[in-house]
Amino acid sequence: MNRILLFVFCLFTLPAVAQIGGEKAFEFLNVPGYARLAALGGVNVSLTDRDINFFQANPSAVGDTLAGMASASYQFYVADIGQATFSYAHPFKKIGVLMFGIQHMRYGNIKSYDAAGAELGDFASGETVLMVGKSHRISNFRMGANVKFAFSNIAGYRASAVMLDVGGVFIHPDRDFRVGLVIKNFGVVLSEYSESSKSLLPFDVQLGATFKPEHMPFRFSLTAYNLTQRELPYYNPDDGTDEPSTLNKVMSRINFGVELLLHRNVNVLAGYNYLRHQELKLSNGGGGAGVTFGFSARIKTVEFVFSRSGYVAGQAGYAFTLSTNVNKLLTRRSI
Repeated sequence: MNRILLFVFCLFTLPAVAQIGGEKAFEFLNVPGYARLAALGGVNVSLTDRDINFFQANPSAVGDTLAGMASASYQFYVADIGQATFSYAHPFKKIGVLMFGIQHMRYGNIKSYDAAGAELGDFASGETVLMVGKSHRISNFRMGANVKFAFSNIAGYRASAVMLDVGGVFIHPDRDFRVGLVIKNFGVVLSEYSESSKSLLPFDVQLGATFKPEHMPFRFSLTAYNLTQRELPYYNPDDGTDEPSTLNKVMSRINFGVELLLHRNVNVLAGYNYLRHQELKLSNGGGGAGVTFGFSARIKTVEFVFSRSGYVAGQAGYAFTLSTNVNKLLTRRSI
């Protein structure tokens, strides 16, 4: 297994041709599926060994210390749109710890009409991904890989795909400093929505760092993403707007996150995603778009995390995560 991880990591760090375009399938994979990630701005590949869910962002972000951890999350969006996420790390005697995850995005019911405008009924729509991950540490470096099976059902049109995430992280031996790199959603479409559709996967390369100054109660995270996209943000010269500046293009690829470490069991979280702010702000104001915050609290063996993500004025998404170590919980009950 270790040799396979090393081979896959080397293979997918070779130069790849980016796919350019605004229409991609399975974009729900870029939506943060749990509260801590959502509170930190939605993108992070370097925060390690603190949350079992982070293997979904970077397969090398979770090590053997989180064996037995289980987590359940739910996010409330506008209308009846919601997302549920489950994660679990199970130790096996021969192969070590494997991470398992399920992420399901529910879009609610979509009404269908024929060409004449007559209503045909409602279609339940949603997308799901099943994940299995494995990581391995060598000295101050850890590598990992996720295999993902994604299924999409949009108003009766279905598609499926298999994808691979490959990631690595450097963990400083003495300081609270980490650097993470991940190649995400590299794979193939197994079945298309229709005979004429040609779906593109949300392939991305992300690089980030997390560090805590020695004498400050803060932990900072800086993550660069959308590194395979040449044209970002979207610009149409025909709509009368000015072409984005170089600074705008750079900022649109960066996500900021910070944690205020009030206590070893209580943290306050905040983040800022510039691209989300630019895409969702109103013409007369930002309305809090791209600004996120939350907190985490641990009581004995259970941790609770809450987040709020701002979209436009008066609209926000709320996420809740509960995590616990199932092995310790069962051991205590058996005593």
